[in-house]
Amino acid sequence: MVMRFVRVALMLVAVVYLCGAVVLEAFADEGPLDPSQPKGITSDEIIQRFAAKEKEFKEARDQYTYRQDVRVQVVDGNSITGEYRQVFDVIFDDQGKRIENVVFAPQSTLENGNLSMDQGDFEDIRQRLPFVLTTEELPEYNILYVGQQQEDELHCYVFDIAPKEIVGKKRYFQGRIWVDDHDFQIVKTFGKTVPDTGVHKKGKEEHLYPKFTTWREQIDGRYWFPTYTKADDVLHFATGDIHIREIVKYENYKRFGSNVKITYEGKEIQKDSGQKGQPQAQPPQPPQK
Repeated sequence: MVMRFVRVALMLVAVVYLCGAVVLEAFADEGPLDPSQPKGITSDEIIQRFAAKEKEFKEARDQYTYRQDVRVQVVDGNSITGEYRQVFDVIFDDQGKRIENVVFAPQSTLENGNLSMDQGDFEDIRQRLPFVLTTEELPEYNILYVGQQQEDELHCYVFDIAPKEIVGKKRYFQGRIWVDDHDFQIVKTFGKTVPDTGVHKKGKEEHLYPKFTTWREQIDGRYWFPTYTKADDVLHFATGDIHIREIVKYENYKRFGSNVKITYEGKEIQKDSGQKGQPQAQPPQPPQK
Protein backbone atom coordinates (compact mmCIF):
# COMPACT_ATOMS: atom_id res chain seq x y z
CA MET A 1 0.00 0.00 0.00
CA VAL A 2 2.97 2.25 -0.51
CA MET A 3 4.23 4.26 -3.43
CA ARG A 4 7.73 5.16 -4.54
CA PHE A 5 8.79 7.54 -7.30
CA VAL A 6 11.00 6.03 -10.02
CA ARG A 7 12.69 7.49 -13.06
CA VAL A 8 11.60 4.91 -15.57
CA ALA A 9 8.08 4.57 -16.94
CA LEU A 10 6.32 1.35 -16.01
CA MET A 11 3.39 0.10 -18.04
CA LEU A 12 0.87 -2.50 -16.99
CA VAL A 13 0.65 -4.54 -20.19
CA ALA A 14 -1.49 -7.46 -19.09
CA VAL A 15 -2.72 -8.88 -15.84
CA VAL A 16 -4.00 -12.46 -15.52
CA TYR A 17 -5.37 -13.60 -12.17
CA LEU A 18 -6.22 -17.26 -11.58
CA CYS A 19 -7.54 -18.86 -8.43
CA GLY A 20 -4.77 -20.50 -6.47
CA ALA A 21 -2.08 -18.33 -8.08
CA VAL A 22 -1.15 -16.61 -4.86
CA VAL A 23 1.57 -18.31 -2.84
CA LEU A 24 0.34 -18.16 0.72
CA GLU A 25 2.35 -18.02 3.90
CA ALA A 26 1.81 -20.34 6.87
CA PHE A 27 0.81 -19.06 10.29
CA ALA A 28 1.60 -20.60 13.65
CA ASP A 29 -2.05 -20.55 14.81
CA GLU A 30 -3.25 -22.70 11.93
CA GLY A 31 -3.66 -26.45 11.80
CA PRO A 32 -2.77 -28.52 8.73
CA LEU A 33 -4.82 -27.92 5.60
CA ASP A 34 -7.21 -30.80 4.89
CA PRO A 35 -8.07 -30.83 1.14
CA SER A 36 -11.15 -33.04 1.58
CA GLN A 37 -14.52 -31.80 0.39
CA PRO A 38 -17.03 -30.51 2.97
CA LYS A 39 -19.64 -32.95 4.22
CA GLY A 40 -23.37 -32.28 4.03
CA ILE A 41 -22.90 -29.08 2.02
CA THR A 42 -21.25 -28.15 -1.27
CA SER A 43 -18.52 -25.54 -1.66
CA ASP A 44 -20.89 -23.46 -3.84
CA GLU A 45 -23.49 -23.48 -1.06
CA ILE A 46 -20.85 -22.32 1.44
CA ILE A 47 -19.90 -19.46 -0.89
CA GLN A 48 -23.51 -18.34 -1.26
CA ARG A 49 -24.09 -18.53 2.51
CA PHE A 50 -21.03 -16.56 3.57
CA ALA A 51 -21.59 -13.94 0.83
CA ALA A 52 -25.13 -13.37 2.11
CA LYS A 53 -23.77 -13.04 5.67
CA GLU A 54 -21.13 -10.60 4.41
CA LYS A 55 -23.86 -8.42 2.93
CA GLU A 56 -25.66 -8.34 6.30
CA PHE A 57 -22.37 -7.70 8.11
CA LYS A 58 -21.43 -4.80 5.82
CA GLU A 59 -24.77 -3.09 6.48
CA ALA A 60 -24.51 -3.74 10.22
CA ARG A 61 -20.94 -2.41 10.54
CA ASP A 62 -22.07 0.89 9.03
CA GLN A 63 -24.16 1.36 12.18
CA TYR A 64 -21.26 0.98 14.60
CA THR A 65 -18.78 3.48 15.96
CA TYR A 66 -15.21 2.36 16.54
CA ARG A 67 -11.61 3.56 16.81
CA GLN A 68 -9.06 2.78 14.11
CA ASP A 69 -5.35 2.96 14.91
CA VAL A 70 -3.02 2.91 11.88
CA ARG A 71 0.76 2.55 11.95
CA VAL A 72 2.96 2.14 8.84
CA GLN A 73 6.73 1.82 9.25
CA VAL A 74 9.77 1.59 7.02
CA VAL A 75 12.16 -0.95 8.53
CA ASP A 76 15.91 -1.20 7.98
CA GLY A 77 17.32 -4.08 9.97
CA ASN A 78 16.37 -3.38 13.58
CA SER A 79 15.77 0.33 12.93
CA ILE A 80 12.62 2.26 12.01
CA THR A 81 13.63 4.82 9.38
CA GLY A 82 10.18 6.27 8.73
CA GLU A 83 6.69 6.10 10.19
CA TYR A 84 3.12 7.16 9.49
CA ARG A 85 0.66 7.09 12.39
CA GLN A 86 -2.96 8.12 12.66
CA VAL A 87 -5.69 7.33 15.19
CA PHE A 88 -9.26 8.29 14.35
CA ASP A 89 -12.74 7.57 15.64
CA VAL A 90 -15.49 6.58 13.20
CA ILE A 91 -18.53 8.27 14.68
CA PHE A 92 -21.85 9.90 13.74
CA ASP A 93 -22.58 13.63 13.88
CA ASP A 94 -25.79 15.16 15.26
CA GLN A 95 -27.43 14.62 11.86
CA GLY A 96 -26.62 10.92 11.92
CA LYS A 97 -23.93 11.28 9.24
CA ARG A 98 -20.95 8.96 9.52
CA ILE A 99 -17.68 10.88 9.95
CA GLU A 100 -14.05 10.37 10.99
CA ASN A 101 -12.67 12.33 13.93
CA VAL A 102 -8.85 12.32 14.01
CA VAL A 103 -7.56 12.13 17.59
CA PHE A 104 -3.83 11.59 16.97
CA ALA A 105 -1.79 12.32 13.84
CA PRO A 106 1.89 13.21 14.29
CA GLN A 107 3.90 14.41 11.31
CA SER A 108 4.68 11.52 8.95
CA THR A 109 8.35 10.62 8.49
CA LEU A 110 7.82 8.00 5.77
CA GLU A 111 9.68 10.22 3.32
CA ASN A 112 12.85 9.52 5.31
CA GLY A 113 12.48 5.94 4.12
CA ASN A 114 11.80 7.05 0.50
CA LEU A 115 8.09 6.30 0.71
CA SER A 116 4.95 8.33 0.23
CA MET A 117 1.20 7.66 0.42
CA ASP A 118 -1.61 8.94 -1.78
CA GLN A 119 -5.39 8.95 -1.50
CA GLY A 120 -5.60 5.43 -2.90
CA ASP A 121 -3.38 4.17 -0.09
CA PHE A 122 -5.65 5.71 2.53
CA GLU A 123 -8.71 4.21 0.83
CA ASP A 124 -7.02 0.80 0.98
CA ILE A 125 -6.53 1.20 4.73
CA ARG A 126 -10.18 2.11 5.25
CA GLN A 127 -11.89 -0.12 2.70
CA ARG A 128 -9.79 -3.05 1.52
CA LEU A 129 -7.78 -4.21 4.53
CA PRO A 130 -11.06 -5.12 6.26
CA PHE A 131 -12.03 -7.04 3.11
CA VAL A 132 -15.72 -7.83 2.60
CA LEU A 133 -17.10 -10.10 -0.14
CA THR A 134 -20.86 -9.73 -0.59
CA THR A 135 -23.31 -11.52 -2.86
CA GLU A 136 -23.23 -8.62 -5.34
CA GLU A 137 -19.43 -8.84 -5.60
CA LEU A 138 -19.21 -12.61 -6.16
CA PRO A 139 -19.40 -12.36 -10.00
CA GLU A 140 -16.22 -10.26 -9.99
CA TYR A 141 -14.10 -13.05 -8.51
CA ASN A 142 -12.87 -16.54 -9.22
CA ILE A 143 -13.34 -18.51 -5.99
CA LEU A 144 -11.63 -21.85 -5.44
CA TYR A 145 -12.30 -24.19 -2.53
CA VAL A 146 -8.96 -25.50 -1.21
CA GLY A 147 -9.91 -27.39 1.94
CA GLN A 148 -10.60 -27.22 5.66
CA GLN A 149 -8.38 -25.90 8.42
CA GLN A 150 -8.40 -25.28 12.14
CA GLU A 151 -7.92 -21.66 13.27
CA ASP A 152 -7.39 -21.81 17.02
CA GLU A 153 -10.82 -22.92 18.29
CA LEU A 154 -12.54 -22.45 14.94
CA HIS A 155 -12.99 -25.03 12.20
CA CYS A 156 -12.93 -23.24 8.85
CA TYR A 157 -13.52 -23.76 5.16
CA VAL A 158 -10.70 -22.23 3.11
CA PHE A 159 -11.00 -20.50 -0.27
CA ASP A 160 -8.55 -18.82 -2.63
CA ILE A 161 -9.98 -15.84 -4.50
CA ALA A 162 -8.80 -13.54 -7.28
CA PRO A 163 -10.49 -11.00 -9.56
CA LYS A 164 -11.64 -12.32 -12.91
CA GLU A 165 -10.43 -9.13 -14.57
CA ILE A 166 -9.24 -5.65 -13.67
CA VAL A 167 -11.88 -3.10 -14.66
CA GLY A 168 -10.79 0.53 -14.97
CA LYS A 169 -9.17 1.92 -11.84
CA LYS A 170 -11.06 -0.35 -9.47
CA ARG A 171 -9.07 -2.02 -6.69
CA TYR A 172 -9.50 -5.69 -5.80
CA PHE A 173 -8.39 -8.26 -3.24
CA GLN A 174 -6.41 -11.37 -4.15
CA GLY A 175 -5.57 -14.05 -1.62
CA ARG A 176 -7.17 -16.50 0.80
CA ILE A 177 -10.15 -16.36 3.15
CA TRP A 178 -11.21 -18.55 6.08
CA VAL A 179 -14.95 -19.12 6.69
CA ASP A 180 -16.03 -20.68 9.99
CA ASP A 181 -18.28 -23.73 9.64
CA HIS A 182 -20.77 -22.58 12.29
CA ASP A 183 -21.71 -18.99 11.42
CA PHE A 184 -20.57 -19.19 7.77
CA GLN A 185 -18.77 -15.87 8.10
CA ILE A 186 -15.28 -14.79 7.08
CA VAL A 187 -13.06 -14.83 10.18
CA LYS A 188 -9.67 -14.23 8.57
CA THR A 189 -8.20 -12.99 5.28
CA PHE A 190 -4.67 -13.13 3.88
CA GLY A 191 -3.59 -11.53 0.62
CA LYS A 192 -3.04 -8.17 -0.97
CA THR A 193 -4.65 -5.35 -2.88
CA VAL A 194 -4.27 -5.54 -6.67
CA PRO A 195 -3.24 -4.42 -9.26
CA ASP A 196 0.28 -3.54 -8.17
CA THR A 197 1.75 -1.08 -10.66
CA GLY A 198 0.43 2.13 -12.18
CA VAL A 199 1.74 5.26 -13.86
CA HIS A 200 0.66 8.66 -12.51
CA LYS A 201 -0.47 11.27 -15.03
CA LYS A 202 1.95 13.93 -13.77
CA GLY A 203 4.97 11.75 -13.17
CA LYS A 204 6.45 8.31 -13.15
CA GLU A 205 5.49 6.35 -10.07
CA GLU A 206 5.59 2.75 -8.97
CA HIS A 207 2.84 1.39 -6.72
CA LEU A 208 3.47 -1.80 -4.78
CA TYR A 209 1.32 -3.23 -2.00
CA PRO A 210 2.25 -5.62 0.81
CA LYS A 211 0.60 -8.89 1.73
CA PHE A 212 -1.53 -8.50 4.86
CA THR A 213 -3.56 -10.60 7.27
CA THR A 214 -6.79 -9.37 8.84
CA TRP A 215 -8.32 -11.16 11.82
CA ARG A 216 -11.93 -10.77 12.90
CA GLU A 217 -13.60 -11.24 16.27
CA GLN A 218 -17.25 -11.82 17.07
CA ILE A 219 -19.01 -8.64 18.12
CA ASP A 220 -22.47 -8.62 19.75
CA GLY A 221 -22.55 -12.41 19.50
CA ARG A 222 -23.46 -12.36 15.81
CA TYR A 223 -21.15 -10.73 13.30
CA TRP A 224 -17.40 -11.12 12.96
CA PHE A 225 -15.84 -7.65 12.78
CA PRO A 226 -12.24 -6.89 11.70
CA THR A 227 -10.15 -6.09 14.78
CA TYR A 228 -6.51 -6.46 13.74
CA THR A 229 -4.52 -6.22 10.49
CA LYS A 230 -0.82 -6.95 10.15
CA ALA A 231 1.53 -6.60 7.18
CA ASP A 232 5.27 -7.33 7.29
CA ASP A 233 6.63 -7.53 3.78
CA VAL A 234 9.52 -6.59 1.51
CA LEU A 235 8.45 -4.66 -1.59
CA HIS A 236 10.71 -5.06 -4.63
CA PHE A 237 10.85 -1.65 -6.26
CA ALA A 238 12.84 -1.04 -9.44
CA THR A 239 15.23 1.13 -7.42
CA GLY A 240 15.65 -1.29 -4.53
CA ASP A 241 13.85 -3.33 -1.89
CA ILE A 242 11.96 -1.70 0.97
CA HIS A 243 10.84 -3.52 4.09
CA ILE A 244 7.58 -2.17 5.49
CA ARG A 245 5.55 -3.09 8.54
CA GLU A 246 1.93 -2.16 9.10
CA ILE A 247 -0.40 -2.59 12.06
CA VAL A 248 -4.07 -1.55 12.00
CA LYS A 249 -6.28 -1.97 15.06
CA TYR A 250 -10.07 -1.64 15.15
CA GLU A 251 -11.33 -1.13 18.70
CA ASN A 252 -14.31 -0.14 20.86
CA TYR A 253 -17.12 -1.20 18.54
CA LYS A 254 -20.40 0.26 19.75
CA ARG A 255 -23.73 0.26 17.99
CA PHE A 256 -24.99 3.74 17.16
CA GLY A 257 -28.44 4.66 18.47
CA SER A 258 -30.09 5.20 15.09
CA ASN A 259 -33.47 4.22 13.72
CA VAL A 260 -31.84 1.89 11.20
CA LYS A 261 -32.72 -1.76 11.69
CA ILE A 262 -29.93 -4.33 11.77
CA THR A 263 -30.91 -7.86 10.87
CA TYR A 264 -29.26 -11.23 11.42
CA GLU A 265 -30.64 -14.20 9.51
CA GLY A 266 -33.78 -12.20 8.76
CA LYS A 267 -34.43 -11.15 12.38
CA GLU A 268 -33.97 -7.67 13.79
CA ILE A 269 -31.16 -7.25 16.32
CA GLN A 270 -32.30 -5.35 19.41
CA LYS A 271 -30.07 -2.50 20.56
CA ASP A 272 -28.97 -4.05 23.80
CA SER A 273 -25.66 -5.34 22.46
CA GLY A 274 -22.62 -3.88 20.79
CA GLN A 275 -20.17 -4.97 23.43
CA LYS A 276 -17.12 -6.75 22.15
CA GLY A 277 -17.17 -10.51 22.52
CA GLN A 278 -14.27 -12.66 23.55
CA PRO A 279 -11.89 -13.31 20.66
CA GLN A 280 -11.82 -16.88 19.41
CA ALA A 281 -8.97 -16.50 16.93
CA GLN A 282 -6.06 -14.68 18.53
CA PRO A 283 -3.89 -12.40 16.35
CA PRO A 284 -0.21 -12.01 17.14
CA GLN A 285 0.98 -9.19 19.36
CA PRO A 286 2.21 -6.03 17.56
CA PRO A 287 5.96 -5.87 17.05
CA GLN A 288 7.85 -3.76 19.55
CA LYS A 289 9.74 -0.72 18.35
